[in-house]
Amino acid sequence: MKVVFATQNKGKSQEVKNLFEGTNIEIVSLADLGNDIDVEETGTTFYENALLKAKTIYEIYKMPVISDDSGLEIKQLGGRPGVYSARYAGENCTFDDNNKKVTEELKSYRQPHRAKFVSQAIYYDGKEILSFTGELPGRMIDKPRGNFGFGYDPIFIPDGFANTLAELTVEEKNMISHRAKSFELLRKELIKRIKK
Repeated sequence: MKVVFATQNKGKSQEVKNLFEGTNIEIVSLADLGNDIDVEETGTTFYENALLKAKTIYEIYKMPVISDDSGLEIKQLGGRPGVYSARYAGENCTFDDNNKKVTEELKSYRQPHRAKFVSQAIYYDGKEILSFTGELPGRMIDKPRGNFGFGYDPIFIPDGFANTLAELTVEEKNMISHRAKSFELLRKELIKRIKK
């Protein structure tokens, strides 16, 4: 079965392709199809944004689609930045801008700053919607550490670790990541359905 992954992100695309390796499911990204469409994320939840992407791409290719939306939720900030994680410091902001804004906002709160990364993975085939959530709990720190990863990785320490996500190798991160968890659940469900 061929499934379109609604993403332009090469790293994310490779991560998910690796997850489906050795199955009867072939993942093709938008880049593989020569499509550079960027679906505007107008939803107020990760689920709404992921479904919006899946439905938009399905209408173009009429093939099964998987998509995801993810972000960081910080307890003391009432769940912010949430769906605005990528553009928290404003349109065209950098990862560094976002990290500085979060760090500044957390200054008035006491440690620990509990937080979690959330990933919503969706499968849509024109009729059926499958949805799975993956979470990575941890805490925020006030000074960036590490050169791996991206986004909020340098200021996030996952539970059970002393290092930030930016100090872990890609392999270590992928074993615990919120995205790996949500797509692993989706993968198991799709394999089960193919075998029926």
